[in-house]
Amino acid sequence: QVQLVESGGGLVQTGGSLRLSCVASGRTGDIYDMGWFRQAPGKGREFVAGITRNAGFTTYQDSVKGRFTISRDNIKNTVYLQMNGLKPEDTAIYYCAARLTALGGYGYWGQGTQVTVSS
Repeated sequence: QVQLVESGGGLVQTGGSLRLSCVASGRTGDIYDMGWFRQAPGKGREFVAGITRNAGFTTYQDSVKGRFTISRDNIKNTVYLQMNGLKPEDTAIYYCAARLTALGGYGYWGQGTQVTVSS
């Protein structure tokens, strides 16, 4: 089992920045990669960014490229999402997720943290 706890959400104005953190515990050594997802009101959950635990390979949704940066600290078992240039359309609940294999689904999820960007 893997447990995930997010923090760092809040209210920010357009153009502002926030850094989300996700601390993993449990079988952290078995994690293949971790990702950030988000769900806006009335919309489905969407992938935002991901990073592999060992090599640190990253992937991003096109709409956040150049504005968001995902990183990891394996000593602290923590993944970060630095969000710059925030826009109102970034408003959502942000979830951290983990999976144990490259082809598997994200089977472990945090409780989510709210990010609200005011115009």
